[in-house]
Amino acid sequence: MTKSYHRNCTLLAMLAFILLGGEARAWGDLGHKVICEIAFRLVQPDTQAAINRLMQLDSEFKTFSDSCIYPDHPRKRAAEHFVNLPRDSKGLASDECPLADACVLTAILYDFKILQAKEQTDASKLIALKSLGHWVGDIHQPLHVSFLDDKGGNTIRTSGQCPGNLHAVWDTCLVQYAVGPDVSEAVSDLMAAISPERKAEWSASAPRDWANESFAIAEAARTMYCVMNGSSCDMTSGALNISAQYLDANEQVVKEQLQKAGVRLARLLDTAFLN
Repeated sequence: MTKSYHRNCTLLAMLAFILLGGEARAWGDLGHKVICEIAFRLVQPDTQAAINRLMQLDSEFKTFSDSCIYPDHPRKRAAEHFVNLPRDSKGLASDECPLADACVLTAILYDFKILQAKEQTDASKLIALKSLGHWVGDIHQPLHVSFLDDKGGNTIRTSGQCPGNLHAVWDTCLVQYAVGPDVSEAVSDLMAAISPERKAEWSASAPRDWANESFAIAEAARTMYCVMNGSSCDMTSGALNISAQYLDANEQVVKEQLQKAGVRLARLLDTAFLN
């Protein structure tokens, strides 16, 4: 079966999803599961055992990778799935949320501390585990580190290969285009492309760095999310045509964001459970 055939089927499935009224989620369920499965395969055996012990207490999800969709079904802690910055921002300079009391950056720090704390109950740690996996995914979705007035690209309409809105393009259409619909197969392919050097480089960073990386992608010209006007990244006007060239240009970006998120989540989990 050819790669072009596989991608055509994927895009048809995405079109059906959008036309049937699917709600945009960060990375969609597929992206979150891929990230958490990468992390689960990378963590130390003792960390895997600790994760599995907590997951046995869960009445809804059987595996950690499946549980990482938890904050989206239904939507929980809505303000903590993203971080909004001013249009003239140069990125985050601290671990504070620029325009709100809580955001995805503070959510990661909050749930990591719960997971790390020995005095916390298993029930609290289980919720923190399912939430932390999700937040690490969210902060690596570029349009979750963006601007309030266009709702992270949700108000920017799109046509062509991925009709709907720009946020959904990055949540779902680009992810399925880049890695296909099968979580296990996608994870194996992505992990095979992670060199020890890249793993070490990606691990040597903090959540604020991850947010700034995503923000740089959001502002990049090939993302077509905004238009630089001096120091301001002004809102894109009109509908965007998502062409095959657009998907090709951003395919590797999406793959690397998924890889980075999985590697970094693994480090957080090892740190939390092995301290």
